[in-house]
Amino acid sequence: MSSRLFELSATELLGRYRARTLSPVDVVKAVLGRIDQWEPQIRATYGLDAQAALAGAAASEQRWARGEPLGDLDGVPITLKENIATRGTPKPLGSAATELAPAPVDAPAAARVREAGAVIVTKTTMPDFGFLGAAPSSFHPLTRNPWNTAHNTGGSSSGAGAAAAAGYGPLHLGTDIGGSVRIPASFCGVFGLKPSHGRVPCEPPAPARVIGPMTRTVADAALLMKVVSRPDARDYLSLPPQDIAWQQLERDVRGLRIGLWTEAAVQGWKVDAEVLAAVQAAARVFEAAGAIVEPLADWTTDEMRLGLAQFFTMRCRVDLAAMPPERAALAARYIHAAAEKAADWTPEETFRAFTRMQAMHEATVAATLAHDFVLAPVSPVLPFAAEAINSGGEFALRDSHFTVPFNQSGQPAASIRCGHSAAGLPIGLQIIGRRFDDLGVLQLAHFYEQARGPQAAWPEPR
Repeated sequence: MSSRLFELSATELLGRYRARTLSPVDVVKAVLGRIDQWEPQIRATYGLDAQAALAGAAASEQRWARGEPLGDLDGVPITLKENIATRGTPKPLGSAATELAPAPVDAPAAARVREAGAVIVTKTTMPDFGFLGAAPSSFHPLTRNPWNTAHNTGGSSSGAGAAAAAGYGPLHLGTDIGGSVRIPASFCGVFGLKPSHGRVPCEPPAPARVIGPMTRTVADAALLMKVVSRPDARDYLSLPPQDIAWQQLERDVRGLRIGLWTEAAVQGWKVDAEVLAAVQAAARVFEAAGAIVEPLADWTTDEMRLGLAQFFTMRCRVDLAAMPPERAALAARYIHAAAEKAADWTPEETFRAFTRMQAMHEATVAATLAHDFVLAPVSPVLPFAAEAINSGGEFALRDSHFTVPFNQSGQPAASIRCGHSAAGLPIGLQIIGRRFDDLGVLQLAHFYEQARGPQAAWPEPR
């Protein structure tokens, strides 16, 4: 039996469970051992309950022995970002300001994976209220990137990205409202999918917010989407249930019209040279296979980006104001700094911020509609210092420049590793589809996964 069961894909695990050549108990023990190896260095977990995970694995082992698996993920280890509620576990939202109380019920995604028999091994970390595309939190120890622990994981699904890269089992769920699945997927070199808005039921539902898989393979993400996209009435913004052939991933890319968006219409900064070179090389892979790749000009404006900044910093102010002062004081300094920026804004300015977000939605759909798919960087920068809250400089919004428009438009978008910097840090290619074409994005990612050639080996604990 392999001594590295923690690195088997979900599809491999299920095949071996079915053939009775592998026990879920052995797999979960291997994952827990891997967590013990890595966790002192990367601190990606929250609420780990080894006894509960082993009990879940033992129950799965018995079901497989009877030939009665519970569902599509029976016995497969999974981690969930800590803002996806699991009954009995407090949900701190990454912040020391949150009053801790056990969640009374599973959120929709947690309920679906539990019904499918997955073994929830641990929750994963996030920054305060998911506000950052970076890892620092006032509640969790600093989460670090397994590829180089001096560097950031990105955020806000920071722990999920680190866990996937480190081998904490095959399946991980994050959330994304501006890049929070895709940025850590890029920084940590894993695959991450931001589904179409409403495809995966959320609780509480919110405009632009989605839940998506973070995995080492596209096939595992497709398998997880099959489960978590099942309906839940608690999300009144969710899409109608749809019978999607999630695991039909083969696709011929010949003749597809693909836009390539690599430039930002912002004076003073450009995409990092190593990021740009990796994304352009990935585009040539599609072109060599017969796709029509065309440059796509930046359609976003300073006003749109300012609207987003004003809206989310005002959210910080409102959230802090709703707390008792002694609790609010415990939130991270970056939350207070955002709230202070919003202090002088009038109601009219806040309303205009909302309309600018709507303008970004409209412009993004219009700009991308002529193309079957769009390719772009995920982040315009390489992973920055672990302690930092962004990549620095005067352009604070650049880190999410290429991701946030697709939250506003509701379009599916994925990050897949397309190379490494000279220093060995991963670089992510973003693949964007038309709204509702989640399967198409997975299919293009699967094509690229097969065509891109050998990748650097996954990092190992030092």
